[in-house]
Amino acid sequence: MVTFSHTDAGTAESEWEASGLAVLPELALDAGELAAMTFIMLAAHPDDETLGAGGFLSRLHAAGAAVDVLLCTAGEASHPGSRTTTPEQLAAVRLGEFGAAVSELVPAASWRFLHLTDGKVAADRHRITAALREAIAASGRPADRVAIVAPYRADGHADHDALGSVAAEVAAEGGHGLLEYPIWYWLWASPADSAWQSWVRVPLTPDEQRAKAAAMDAHTSQTQPLSRQPGDGALLSAAFLEHFSRPWETFAWHGPAGGTNSAGDAERIFDAVHGRSTDPWNYTGSWYERRKRALTLAVLPEGDYGAGLEIGCSIGTLSVELAARCREFVAVDASSAALAQAAERLSGHASARTLHLTVPQQWPGGTFDLVAVSEVGYYLTPAELAELFTRVQAAMNPGGTLVLCHWRHPIAGWELDGDTVHALARRQLGWHTKGIYREKDFVLEVLVAPEEGSAAARNPGRESGGAPG
Repeated sequence: MVTFSHTDAGTAESEWEASGLAVLPELALDAGELAAMTFIMLAAHPDDETLGAGGFLSRLHAAGAAVDVLLCTAGEASHPGSRTTTPEQLAAVRLGEFGAAVSELVPAASWRFLHLTDGKVAADRHRITAALREAIAASGRPADRVAIVAPYRADGHADHDALGSVAAEVAAEGGHGLLEYPIWYWLWASPADSAWQSWVRVPLTPDEQRAKAAAMDAHTSQTQPLSRQPGDGALLSAAFLEHFSRPWETFAWHGPAGGTNSAGDAERIFDAVHGRSTDPWNYTGSWYERRKRALTLAVLPEGDYGAGLEIGCSIGTLSVELAARCREFVAVDASSAALAQAAERLSGHASARTLHLTVPQQWPGGTFDLVAVSEVGYYLTPAELAELFTRVQAAMNPGGTLVLCHWRHPIAGWELDGDTVHALARRQLGWHTKGIYREKDFVLEVLVAPEEGSAAARNPGRESGGAPG
């Protein structure tokens, strides 16, 4: 969990303007598609709905989409030091502001107040889940015609994170679309953070921008001081509000069942990412990335390998170090933009080559003694990941090394996370786990293929050395 205060200066909007946010792909739902859907909006506090998705809500109203709004708390804890306004009084004020804002954005929407406690949303996950499922059932729509709009589950505010997590669980189990809107992320994160680079934009028309601004004006208790007394200052500064006056809104979009990103989207998505920056994840300068590469190289059980393969090599920062330990080396990536940089880095190794392939549908020929799958497994669907491991199993020489390394946090727009990727590898391959290292942000693991003629080779999937999934 990140730590921050609303009084922090945070990341300036000018930094976000220069980041490439404005060229993120647009949400691929036109007015006709919106009109045929029900959207269930979740807000942890009054004003979340306007800050994160006010313009989008206005668009839904104009399109004729059905909108149901669930408000969890009255935001009564926003001014804990106030000497002039009790939490009960503030709750009444903020509920009135919320009603006015929703009427401005979606006049026809119904909304419900769940009467949860501000700051303690996580304690009532079951109540939120029940209310959300009830709203979905009441919509009468097929699962793929219902989308949930909720706070980004890694926004950094405990209430936002808890509510976003519940929304993600219900969306995944029911096959519904999910739009996650960030709020405090814009304060504490920076453009160097990679999360936003897989998100989508909703460009706002002038009318939608005006509706959002009018709704924000309704939340006076947050944008203006309650009084001149200590503890009554405005919660949302002018600098912070600049993040929400953009002519677009940004969401982590997870499509309904079958609509999440897959390997087939990889070239489009990552070419766009590398088009904005030659090193979008700061592989070359970040100590985190350099340390992770050093650990990856250190866990390899052999000093040298015959033939090596890296799946998802990106710009080649790990590739060049793996190639130095292999007599022959192949680096593969779906992004031609990234692969051009990898080829340049590998130009000093005569036996190294790069291939523009989208795995697992495409696969290089030959067999290998070392296969590296680093920060790529969660960009596949579960079926694609299973096919990838089938390919690895067929191409690995007896006793060969598979090294896996993955970020452990949710990846917006994709179904899997790092821990799940590793658990599925162990379960499907059944290879001996030579070593595993976990810390808060990533998991690093080495699996070793059975030697030819061993029982494990004759019965793949039966050996399960190492930690459980």
